[in-house]
Amino acid sequence: MMRNWLAAFLFGLISVVQSSAYAKDLPDFTELAEKQGPAVVNISITQNMRAENAAPFPGFNGDEQMQEFFKRFGIPLPGQIPGPNCQAPGQNGAQPEFKSQSLGSGFIISSDGYILTNAHVVADADEVIVKLSDKREFKAKIIGADKRTDVALLKIEATGLPKVTTGDPSKLKVGEWVAAIGSPFGLENTMTAGIVSAKGRALPQENFVPFIQTDVAINPGNSG
Repeated sequence: MMRNWLAAFLFGLISVVQSSAYAKDLPDFTELAEKQGPAVVNISITQNMRAENAAPFPGFNGDEQMQEFFKRFGIPLPGQIPGPNCQAPGQNGAQPEFKSQSLGSGFIISSDGYILTNAHVVADADEVIVKLSDKREFKAKIIGADKRTDVALLKIEATGLPKVTTGDPSKLKVGEWVAAIGSPFGLENTMTAGIVSAKGRALPQENFVPFIQTDVAINPGNSG
């Protein structure tokens, strides 16, 4: 009996030691979140559209459960739900106009209001609103966008803003831990983590642009 009890105790002790050693190898992203999180912004895009040109929300195809999820959190479904400015068709049979909204993320690169995001996030936008981590909102101007690299530069009229610290991608190694901060499903300043899966990736049928591939969880609203 004593021998069985001792064996069980030693097994439990070894398991605890192994778990502690494993925990020490896991990355701690708390400092990263504190330093870089305030420089990550939420981007809301509005497009004036006609019903005939409206496209369903990418990836969901009208799924009732996903629509219920979006409604519960107050997230608009672009291309599906007409806004308050919806107009009735005229006698000439014109399609009603409405405002389509979509969401994305971005990060501040200079304290005077320059912000980087993805070009597809702000493509064809009639209005771009940037919401900071301190809940302030600003209208943004699109300074420029490059479809090939999917990068866009925005500008808001503000000063003294927190900005991200950029790193050297050439020093990044496959297998290293990485984290993403964004606004998936409109849930601002959400952090997810993963590893670098590959470097130097290029999109099909595009000129070579060395993208970094990761397995970090990315959802609608994280773009940017």
